[in-house]
Amino acid sequence: MLTIRHWTVLLLVALLSLTAAACTPSDEPDTATLPTDAVADVEPTAADAMPTEAEAPIDGAMTAEELRADPLGFVEIAPDDPIEVGAMFVLSGANADLGTDSRDGVELAIEAYGPLMGHEVALTTEDEQCSPEGGQTAATRLAANDNIVGVIGSSCSGAAKPAIPILNEVGLVMISPSNTAPELTAPDRPAEFAGYLRTAHNDSFQGSVAAEFAYNQLGLRTAATIHDGSPYAQQLQQVFADRFTELGGTVAAQEAIQVNDVDMAPVLTSIAASKPEIIYYPIFTQEGGFVTAQARETPGLESTVLMGADGLYSPSFVEAAGAAAEGMYLSGPYVASSDRYEAFLASLKERYGRGPISGFHAHAYDAANMLLDAVAKASAEDADGTLVVGRQALRDALFAMEGYDGLTGMLTCDDNGDCATGDALAVFKIGADQVADPDTNWPPEVVYP
Repeated sequence: MLTIRHWTVLLLVALLSLTAAACTPSDEPDTATLPTDAVADVEPTAADAMPTEAEAPIDGAMTAEELRADPLGFVEIAPDDPIEVGAMFVLSGANADLGTDSRDGVELAIEAYGPLMGHEVALTTEDEQCSPEGGQTAATRLAANDNIVGVIGSSCSGAAKPAIPILNEVGLVMISPSNTAPELTAPDRPAEFAGYLRTAHNDSFQGSVAAEFAYNQLGLRTAATIHDGSPYAQQLQQVFADRFTELGGTVAAQEAIQVNDVDMAPVLTSIAASKPEIIYYPIFTQEGGFVTAQARETPGLESTVLMGADGLYSPSFVEAAGAAAEGMYLSGPYVASSDRYEAFLASLKERYGRGPISGFHAHAYDAANMLLDAVAKASAEDADGTLVVGRQALRDALFAMEGYDGLTGMLTCDDNGDCATGDALAVFKIGADQVADPDTNWPPEVVYP
């Protein structure tokens, strides 16, 4: 039976469908049941985290009938049907590397995990286009699908902000591998953000690391910043500016551009007048390429240190910026080498014929495994084999994750949804090898810490 809540979601879908052709590259979501034997050499996180008899009270703690009384609703999965997981990533346009990289991690996690509670796992993916409009459309499509147990995504904080309340309205939990805007997990975040978590770092940490690197390691004392108005860029540059000032530096200019701007001369000329030693611009691929290339042509900025963040952490950015990218720095996600991570990279190469193309593949792998483990803890079977998953129970299981042994480190989720460790972040320096052949020579060298 359709509830008023479901009719509301369906009405939103109908309204959004009038503009969907301009917002999404495809009319249909990519839904497929993934094979389970393609990544034999990756150790499934589920096997590592399988509770022993002494620590297993969460699994099976509720009966199917109790889960049907879940305050946020429930999902019923017939014995022969798959468990359906939703995902929303940026998969088109200049920032597609960011979303494709995360989708790779999710797909590998599902393949390595294998059947869950006797069911295959299917992935339904939407393109959120790294925009508020794309995020709204993607979330509305996913929210209309009553079979989805939870959502992994989004790629961009700007897409997440309108998406989270839509998913929350129908009881869906969302865990992002790459949203980093501080407001998404702030203690005073809105009530409709209650079902949101992330395995990515918080930019309140990233901005501080970038500022400390510039001030303490490079010895720079004057800085300027550029943002594009997105929650990610605006908040990250402000964290950088605040920390740089706290350390004793001077932030001489904080400028803004617009998404899709091409001519950066007015902003760069204004910045040049303040003579900064470094410009920090945590923006995205297309605009970042223009800023980087044109900065080197702006009088007064020829030797100014240039620094971006994880939104520029991809070979596509280096291709866009060209030779001007050589020598610049990027703050971004870092995964320490381990046997498990090396096995993951080998499987990535085997599955897709290449290595990582951005920085959040391991965070996505962890997010997928955490969601699947939480489904196991928040579900029970009927006598006829029907699986029942409680939505609030699933949300509770995710927020209860503590000491989770992921590729990115030991993950513990706090009350606001931050699960990442502070160790999974570094500063990289783009070298001549990356400029010459960014696809082959990615990632760049780690220079800090």
